[in-house]
Amino acid sequence: MATPQTYQNYGLSLTTVETPENITGMNKLFAAAIVNNQFCQLLLNTPEVALRQGYLGDAFDLTFEEQALIVSIRAKSLPELAQQVNKALDR
Repeated sequence: MATPQTYQNYGLSLTTVETPENITGMNKLFAAAIVNNQFCQLLLNTPEVALRQGYLGDAFDLTFEEQALIVSIRAKSLPELAQQVNKALDR
């Protein structure tokens, strides 16, 4: 006999955090590079191609300035790319 599941409230409150679209786009870009080494190498070696192709059929919603920033950086590793992007966006 199946019994209904009960929901217990453990005092946790969930909130939705609004993020600008460009942050979401940048997050998608770095997430794709983290989970797929082939995409990561493409991003590091030919970023303009990586941005144009997107990942798994999804484009990255980046502003023109963010795209130009990614293309202008020549990093040898993903952490180096992330550091340079973060530094440029903090200005």
